[in-house]
This record gives sequence, structure tokens and C-alpha cells, in this order.
Amino acid sequence: MRRPASMWSLETLGRVRLSKYFYMREFLYSEIGNFHQIQNIPDNPDLAIQAGKMLCSQLLDPLVETFGVVSVRSGFRCAALNDFGNENALNCAATHADRAGHVWDHLDGDGNMGAGASIVIPWFADQYEQGRHWHDLAWWVHDHLPYSEMRFFPKLCAFNLMWNEAPKRDIRGWIGGNSVLLKKGKLPDLSPSDREKKYTDFPPFRGVCLPECHSSNTE
Repeated sequence: MRRPASMWSLETLGRVRLSKYFYMREFLYSEIGNFHQIQNIPDNPDLAIQAGKMLCSQLLDPLVETFGVVSVRSGFRCAALNDFGNENALNCAATHADRAGHVWDHLDGDGNMGAGASIVIPWFADQYEQGRHWHDLAWWVHDHLPYSEMRFFPKLCAFNLMWNEAPKRDIRGWIGGNSVLLKKGKLPDLSPSDREKKYTDFPPFRGVCLPECHSSNTE
């Protein structure tokens, strides 16, 4: 797919289905781009789509089928938009560090494909507002999903969830100070049974019953 050169080709990109529950359009919106009138369009749409499909099918779809609604706070960012956000202190990491993260259409420094999004799980956000610790959700994700990185933030317990073809398995948080829950290449401090105690009341994994789509022949 060529880089969209018109509103209609951008609309076509937005219609691309990344997974059972997500389309590309959901990841293209950016408050930074909207306010500062910077287009958020992939330089390499095919790579962005390929990486986005893995993010959604491997990580986000299982979350929907476990917790219900998953809200995308920030998804894809093109390099130009990310550069602007970083240079103007708008909570964007340097682009060289965010390739294969929010910048889906560039491989990371090791040549690996990846993609990430900042998301909120309303089911957990409600409990977090009542004092539940973000570690509970982090350990659940660690034990159930093939993530690469997680980064947790104070507002709504939003977190960056990253997929990468060479996963780092790294968890950090900026809630109540900076902390490292799990460092790349290290084993968790908690045993599997102790981690499970943190989320025994969570819904069954992929236990949400959503209606199936059945085709019908009308001759």
C-alpha cells in the first residue's frame, strides 16, 4: 500500500481491519496531531499494518475477550509527529527509541518489527481509582499475554502495551514514583502462585461471550 496521498486513500487505510475487534482508524487519531495540525500518516503503511495486526491479534483482542471494552488512548504515531511531540515535551519518547513502539512503521534498532499502544481497561480503571495496585494487572498480563514491554501511568492506570517479534518482557511504572517491576532478561521476584494471588478475582481469560458472525447463503 502506498502512503496515502488523498483523503480517500487515507480513508481506505483507516478501513483496514487489523484483528477481530480493531481497525486501523482507531489508532490514527492523535491529540497532538489534531491540535497542531500535523498529519499522522505512516511512511510505510504495509509495515504499520503488519505490526498493528500483531499488536491487536496477540495482545488487544485477548484483553477485549477478557475484560470487555478496551479504550485506545494513543496508538500509531508517524515519525514526524513523534519528533514534534518529543521536541516540544508532549510526552513522546525520542523517535529512535520509539521505533517499533508507537512508531509502528519503522523497525527498532535491532531490526525487529513491533507496535504499541497506550490503552485503558475500564474494568480495572474503576478498581484502580478505589486503590487497587497496578501490579495486579501487570502480573496478569505477564502471565497471560506475549507482550514485550509495559509502561504504567497514573491517570486511569493507562499503560503502554508493546508487542515485538523479539519480546523484552520488561515492566515499569510511573505511579507513586518510578519503579521497575520486571527488567529485561530477569525473572520475576514473585513465584507463579504468588503472582496468581494478585488477580484471583479477575474475569476468566478470554471468557467474554461475544456473538459470532455467521454467513448465510441466500439463493
